[in-house]
Amino acid sequence: MSDYTLSRLAPAKLNLFLHITGRRADGYHQLQTVFQLLDYGDELHFGIVPGGKLSLHISHASPIKSVPVEDNLVIAAAKALRKVADIPELGANIKLFKRLPMGAGLGGGSSDAAATLLALNQLWQLDFDIDALRDIGQQLGADVPVFVSGRSAWAEGTGDKLEPLDLPRHCFLVLTPEVSVSTARIFAEERLTRDSQPIKITDFMTGATRNDCQSITCKLYPEVGQALEWLSQFAEARMTGTGASVFAKFADSASAEAVLQKRPSGLVGFVAHGINSLTPDILHN
Repeated sequence: MSDYTLSRLAPAKLNLFLHITGRRADGYHQLQTVFQLLDYGDELHFGIVPGGKLSLHISHASPIKSVPVEDNLVIAAAKALRKVADIPELGANIKLFKRLPMGAGLGGGSSDAAATLLALNQLWQLDFDIDALRDIGQQLGADVPVFVSGRSAWAEGTGDKLEPLDLPRHCFLVLTPEVSVSTARIFAEERLTRDSQPIKITDFMTGATRNDCQSITCKLYPEVGQALEWLSQFAEARMTGTGASVFAKFADSASAEAVLQKRPSGLVGFVAHGINSLTPDILHN
């Protein structure tokens, strides 16, 4: 690892709820959600190389689908940052250890992009502040800004209006069926609920929430519904984002791990704790 001088966790996220409150004239959806960051995710390692070369090596924790290197958001983030900074001569060697499946609603690609912006801003000594990095990230994907901020948050608008939120340190079991959900397909679906009434944070705290995408995703991707039904035997289960991952809270890691070991074939999963912010013990040099 001597070629890499900086390492970062790209944490997974859960949408603890997801309400669609409208659709704008440009086609983007208005929503309310809570982003819960987890102490589990992809791992990235960065090193500087001269001559403007950007290289990405990807390894996987398990046989999961991945986009081609040239289409990966890590490279897109590096190029976007370099363009804004006008530094074509700077390059980077990047190694990505991929734990989070794509099309799962866990934010893996967006989190990888945010980690890249933060790491290369430091390595290239650009000194962009968080607001500037969020603006760059917004062009890469709607979920990138929350990962740039590195805070669990209440979100509104298209997910870009963020208010940091302190949440209890719950233990979560996350399960993912062998299917990749298309977010674009879900949001294009005519049957999707788009008129949920806006709520307050106090409503979320009392549990008056749901995921407006869940029923549509389960109709279009039956594997997601089957995963929800199985997990619901042990705890209240919900889908994150537009799927395919589902999750449930448990009292402790041992309880969650016991259920994880019982999962049927066709489901992969992990146990993680919610975090309110990325701290030095999980975001490290």
